[in-house]
Amino acid sequence: MLLSSCNSTFKPSFALLMPPSKNTSVYSLQFWLLCASSVLFMASFNMIIPELPSYLESIGGGDHKGLIIGLFATTAALSRPFSGKLADSIGRIPVMIIGPVVCAILGLLYPFVVTVWGFLALRFLHGFSTGFKPTGTTAYLADITPSAKRGEAMGMLGVAGSVGMAAGPALGSFIAKIYSLEIMFWCSSILALISILVLAGMKESLQNKVKFTPRLLLIHPKDVLDKSVWIPSLVMFLTVYSFGTILTITPDFSDSLGISNRGYFFSISLMASIALRLVSGKLSDRIGRISVLLLGCSALLLAMLILAFTTTPFMFYLGAVVFGIAAGINSPTIFAWTIDLANDEARGKALATMFIALELGIIGGSVIGGYLFGNNIDMLPYCYLVGATLAAFCLALLIHLFRKEKTLAKKLNKGFLQTKQTT
Repeated sequence: MLLSSCNSTFKPSFALLMPPSKNTSVYSLQFWLLCASSVLFMASFNMIIPELPSYLESIGGGDHKGLIIGLFATTAALSRPFSGKLADSIGRIPVMIIGPVVCAILGLLYPFVVTVWGFLALRFLHGFSTGFKPTGTTAYLADITPSAKRGEAMGMLGVAGSVGMAAGPALGSFIAKIYSLEIMFWCSSILALISILVLAGMKESLQNKVKFTPRLLLIHPKDVLDKSVWIPSLVMFLTVYSFGTILTITPDFSDSLGISNRGYFFSISLMASIALRLVSGKLSDRIGRISVLLLGCSALLLAMLILAFTTTPFMFYLGAVVFGIAAGINSPTIFAWTIDLANDEARGKALATMFIALELGIIGGSVIGGYLFGNNIDMLPYCYLVGATLAAFCLALLIHLFRKEKTLAKKLNKGFLQTKQTT
């Protein structure tokens, strides 16, 4: 099946053989409003993550830390078919609004939950936020971006999201230490509400949208997965598994190394990610998605090996930098690759498929990593080595696809030259 699907994976690189398209700017007012909303939304739900493991432990749920991210990602994955279908029918903006609405409501509820099962129920419901907002956001960006600049646009949107993800954890931990966890949760709600206000000022990008009816919530098997984007979705799953593991066990790793702020790792890695997103997406527009992903997956493998053998804060921070480099390369490139292969009328569905793979990877990394860790610091290296193994497998897959791409490109160029000589 892999070999039979390879031709569709090389569409971006073959675009280099075609005449360049008109140099249309990516950076419209709608683009910047979309980025502003993403910064606020990402900061909203990420600012509470570093403090959640200790909060869960304080109410007697220390053995369930793997579910903090796992339940969140599960709901996000389950909601993807709905968000994809709705984004392709009622519009991108309504789907985007659902995400911050969920964040705003649940941020107000966390301080009132004092039982383990109540907490886990909130985490499960909280996942609806990322099940809707990123799907609508990415589809919206694809609508307003020239095809020749998708990688660049995804990279810049990723910078906006990364700013929120970088600022959120550090800000959340700071507020929790200086004020209280309750204030931290309420601040999360406030940021989500501001994100909604930004979205309210944007113009809908979907043409021929329809009015919402309950029938749109009926999901058929054909609405769940888009087979045309299964290869980038597989790459997403294999690379994002490590992210799920890092989200779950890294706060405890920080404590074991004597690092006071549990958000430092995330802030450092995301700052490194921002630096790479500024160039990686644009680079993938020029040399191809697979070529760039080879670099990103190699960096991911190195990062997980560094963390597996980390014994000092310096190595810990070095691992954060290399992991951020990997994420900054991989994320915008996979997003752009997915859009390259998607049918224009089913972008929401294609992106939902890719996001399902993302959520499954996070679920696997968080749940498996959390239970493998089991609050035993001596088990940390093994958790990171599982991520390194999957990164190595992904790298082997990309090498295979790269070689296949080169073979097909040579045949195409040879046929082109023969045709030119004949004419």
